[in-house]
Formats: sequence, structure tokens, C-alpha cells
Amino acid sequence: MEFEKITEQSSKYNHLEKMSITDLLMNINNEDKTIPLAVEKAIPQIEILINEIVLKLQNGGRLFYIGSGTSGRLGIVDASECPPTFGVPNDLVIGIIAGGDKAIRKAVENAEDSTEQGWMDLQSYQITNKDILIGIAASGTTPYVIGALEKANQNGIVTACITMNLDSPLSRIAKYPIVVIVGPEFVTGSSRMKAGTAQKLVLNMISTATMIKLGKVKDNKMVDMQLTNYKLVDRGSKMIASELQITLKEAEILLLKYGSVRKAIDAYQPK
Repeated sequence: MEFEKITEQSSKYNHLEKMSITDLLMNINNEDKTIPLAVEKAIPQIEILINEIVLKLQNGGRLFYIGSGTSGRLGIVDASECPPTFGVPNDLVIGIIAGGDKAIRKAVENAEDSTEQGWMDLQSYQITNKDILIGIAASGTTPYVIGALEKANQNGIVTACITMNLDSPLSRIAKYPIVVIVGPEFVTGSSRMKAGTAQKLVLNMISTATMIKLGKVKDNKMVDMQLTNYKLVDRGSKMIASELQITLKEAEILLLKYGSVRKAIDAYQPK
């Protein structure tokens, strides 16, 4: 069967420029409502992948995301939020984007077209078969991502992908493909919209469920979060006060002394 990019199919809506702002917003919102249901269908695929990620990270491995454009940026966002949220090292979850860090803010011409550069970029992190690599590409055809996964496969590295097209080249080469079919975009081909939202939801699931299984959450609290601002100190103090049944001031003193909610609770000695 010939591969067809659903993400490039024509929008179900015509003459967008003639719509009122209300109609534009309602129609975009109606399309957005379909995304969680599409992600739900992929939960069995996501679950299998998370089991593999947890095993890799428990055995000293790292999680890599690689992508271009919106897909690359979303991987970087997810990776960058893991240390402050869960207190893990900065190099446990790593996001790589075609064109390098400057591509986070500004598109880099032809960055995604090289089949060799993705693997070269991974080499600067000395990726090994202890690690796991997830390629993110709405189309499933990005040469930068496909090339990286092909080389990873050849080197015995476990590969996965997040894509929005059935039977794409990327999903065929990934050991653990996650395929979320969100359908045509409201603006034809603008995969930063539904496809990007679906990717963000899947990435939220992957990193959050993984970190919970690695013991970085207690009950429903981020007990290992980094105390990078007063809001987080206040949140952490309230967690400790509630858990230990002490005053908020006592909790804050404990938190600032030990540096994390978990350590403060573990170290607490009732008077």
C-alpha cells in the first residue's frame, strides 16, 4: 500500500479567511477535542514503550528525544522540565533538535534534510545501547530523524517514535512505534496544531509515568522537585506541613535545610 500522509491532507474547512473570529476559534476547538481520543487509542503502544524506558533508566541508561521543528522543540521542552519537576540529573532525559539550540527559537534552513546529522548530533552525547532513543516526527518522513534511528538500530540501541501517520517510514524502523492519528489539520499541513498537541500529550505521559515508576513522586506530590523559586519553596513547605502535621514555618525551615521535600520528611525527628 502506498504511504499517504494524513497530516498533509486538505483541511475539512474551507475559506478560513472568510470566517469570523468566533467561528475560527470554535472550529479549531472542535478539532482539538478529537486529540485525546486519538491518543487514547495509542495507550497500549505507549505503555509498552514506558516499560522499556523504565528498565533502561533503572539500569543506568538515558532517554533521548530527537526531532526537527515543532517536534524537536516539544522533545526539548519535555526533557528540560524533568530536572526541576522530578529532581533528576540534567543528562537523564535529553532533547535534540535539528539545527542545534538556535533552532529552538528560529527555523534553520534544511536542517531536517540530512540523513547523517541526527546520528552525528547523538555522538556528542556518547549514546550507547544502555540508552533509548525516541524519534518525534508528525509526518514520519523526516530524514534527520529517520537517519538517526536507523544508525541507532544498527548499534543495538532501542528505538521508538511518535508520529501521526499510519505505516510511515519512521514507524516502520522504530522498534516501539507510537502512532496517533489526529487527521488533517485545521490549516492544511500545519502540524504544529493537532499533531503537536498530540505529541505533547504523549510526551507528558511518557515522562510523568516513567518518573513515577522511578520513585520520583510520593502519593501525588513532586517530592524531589528543585526549589528554584519561592512558589516551589511554598508548595514544598505545604507538602511537608501536611505530611508531618507541623507548622508551615517549621516545614519551610526543614525544607531549606535539607533541600527537598523527600529529604526533609525522611530526616524529621519529632520533638
